[in-house]
Amino acid sequence: MEINGNMSVLDLIEEMGKSGVFGAGRLARATHLLAESIKDEETAIFLSIAGPLVPGGLRKIISDLINDRFVDVLITSGANITHDLVESFGGEHYREIKAEDEKLCEQGIGRIGDLYTRSSDFEVFEREIAKILAEIARKKKIISIREFLFEIGNMIDDEDSILKTAAQRGVPIYAPGLIDSMLGLQLWMFTQSEEFYLDAIGDMHELSDIVFSSKKVTAVMLGGGLPKHYALASNLLKGGIDAGIQVTMDRSETGSLSGAPLEEAKSWAKAKAGSSLVTVVGDVSIIFPLMVAGAREIINKEK
Repeated sequence: MEINGNMSVLDLIEEMGKSGVFGAGRLARATHLLAESIKDEETAIFLSIAGPLVPGGLRKIISDLINDRFVDVLITSGANITHDLVESFGGEHYREIKAEDEKLCEQGIGRIGDLYTRSSDFEVFEREIAKILAEIARKKKIISIREFLFEIGNMIDDEDSILKTAAQRGVPIYAPGLIDSMLGLQLWMFTQSEEFYLDAIGDMHELSDIVFSSKKVTAVMLGGGLPKHYALASNLLKGGIDAGIQVTMDRSETGSLSGAPLEEAKSWAKAKAGSSLVTVVGDVSIIFPLMVAGAREIINKEK
């Protein structure tokens, strides 16, 4: 690799592409695969996000991808939705707070690695989401998770929000593990006094329609867990994904889905024979911004 002071992000990634099976080479291949998938009008992009990616700084990157119509389906953990809403309601994810964890708890501060949240921000979240839940329940007593998130997105005022942008652009958001989050907890508390039900099975009707109507699917999986599996398993209905990019820090030795190489998905027909698959092992908060910047540069150069 050759590095100089006048390089663009894509220039750097192209130099990294000279590496073989190492992370640098994989990042280059993933960047080109992402750009090719976005440019191909016959390919639907399924983006799955697990882990604290909103607190980790990827919120605007993801909402911009949705806004530019580079994402067709978003699959996420409930936590990322919660943190998206915390910021929409005026909260923040803080840095440079130093204290022992027990002291942090006494101060009403929660820690995510070296990022911090304040209970006062979550109190605002609880008040605001209670108003939204009441408004949605007034219109509908049974609703799918996708419809539920669409309604929330239309009721918040934050142009940087993932939920808001997806609602505006008509991009469906699926969150099969929604209950396992602070939003899920507030939803449960709401149902203690109000009649309101989420229909998780209802999402599969729509998602299967998207899978069957898409000529090709590229799954971009940031982290693993339930969002990754939902993206892959939904495409099992049609023989698997046509291409896949995975960014993970997990290892394969324990047999976990999060650490499983994408090639393993071929044995389950979750990835097609001959599909283009790239796994980049690394911190998604480093890898994905580079990948997106490089892919955007490729796309802009070809316009």
